Amino acid sequence: MCRGAGVSPGAGACLYCGRIRLSGARGAALSARVINGLPHSFPPDAVERQIADVDDARALIAERRPDVPALLKRRRTIYHDFYGDQSQAYLERAESAVLLSLARFGVRHGSFGHDFHAYHNEDHALEILDRRLGRVLRQIGVQALPGRDWLALSLFATCHDLRQRETVEFTHSIGNNEAASIAETHRILEIAGFNAKEDRELFVTLEVMIAGSTFDARPSAPNPYNTAEVVATGGPLAPVLAKQLDEEQPAWRNDPMMVRAIELALIASDLDTANVGERFTDLANSAARLAAEREMRSGRALGDASSGPPVLSFLTSGQERYFFDLHRFCSDLGRQVFADAKNANASRVRALAAALKERYGGQPADSYTGAEVLSTHLALAESLAGGAAGR
Repeated sequence: MCRGAGVSPGAGACLYCGRIRLSGARGAALSARVINGLPHSFPPDAVERQIADVDDARALIAERRPDVPALLKRRRTIYHDFYGDQSQAYLERAESAVLLSLARFGVRHGSFGHDFHAYHNEDHALEILDRRLGRVLRQIGVQALPGRDWLALSLFATCHDLRQRETVEFTHSIGNNEAASIAETHRILEIAGFNAKEDRELFVTLEVMIAGSTFDARPSAPNPYNTAEVVATGGPLAPVLAKQLDEEQPAWRNDPMMVRAIELALIASDLDTANVGERFTDLANSAARLAAEREMRSGRALGDASSGPPVLSFLTSGQERYFFDLHRFCSDLGRQVFADAKNANASRVRALAAALKERYGGQPADSYTGAEVLSTHLALAESLAGGAAGR
């Protein structure tokens, strides 16, 4: 029975509609098989100890990103108005988990701390949580998904990239960054008031979604492993999770909780890679951020000539390969919301790559820097966007 039965939310909807809650043991066993053999020894680090609770996170976010509480208030109003008072406690716990994960992400790899990653930082989490999920809400409406799905996707936005510096090993298709992020996400959920047994569905769903966000964790991946490189040179694991489950535990398809977790992993993957279907200047900006992080992780300064050719290659042939050959939408929702805009961006992606090649391709490799290529890339993108409609 739906836990909301007997409650009459404002729009006649229920936060739990469309979901069947199964026993924690069954969900846990199936989830373990999804990531069978994956190391789970990822204890709390210094950042977790520094931002230990929701109060710490709330204070930091209020100081550094006062736009975030306003965003969460708007979303809470949307969900509460549709799902009613029975959703309030769950919404508050989810919001606490979003704040805690976002604050830790910003300290660990973002602008709140000392290990800044140009792409994998709090802005990436917020572009999913705010811009992309906001677009989905506007385009298909809050009624299109059960309330818990919206909240799981929100938590995916702020939790899936929590760890970016874990030791790389290739004994499993799921990366150690993602495994560590899953472990920390479970601790965050518990701090926020969720219970691993009573809320098993959320724990398992986020575990599957984050596992599916792994990019190209294979021995053929770059050496040394570069988290910015693989985002643009490999595909996500989400589309093949079902196949892996089929091989290890075919009965998973009889479990509605696991079926929905896989479906949400596909939607989450599309949100994670939806830059291809955003405004062209947003797409160009995300590529520039990835290029900058790639150079940082490779030990090349953007102001040095050694970074010029790699940045040029990444922003030209690399982006064309990713956009046209590697990227595919995984879900019907992703295609519905973002595919038309991706198609509209296609000619501009080719034009931008051609213009960059024309500008730098004939120059000596030591005559320009990565910073110069990035600046030219962004300026050309603004020009190709063709005014406000393209931006």
